[in-house]
Amino acid sequence: MSKKILLISNVVVAMAILTVSAPGHAADAAEVEAKFKAADKDGDGKLTLAEAQAGMPRVAKNFDKLDADKKGYLTVDQLKAAMAK
Repeated sequence: MSKKILLISNVVVAMAILTVSAPGHAADAAEVEAKFKAADKDGDGKLTLAEAQAGMPRVAKNFDKLDADKKGYLTVDQLKAAMAK
């Protein structure tokens, strides 16, 4: 993957999960964690695509990009790491 495409992907992902870079931004890490916990219906700490579609639609739209290791699920730490980019 070219660096330009990777950069664009990272920007799209960061925007999709509500970055916390700006002070006073509506979303922050605690809010994302709370939304993750609410969307994780079985409470296993892993957000599947189906759970994301139901509870975190912006994450669902970018699920394949966020699930870089292709395990079929996301963790809250993965989402926080993507936010930090």
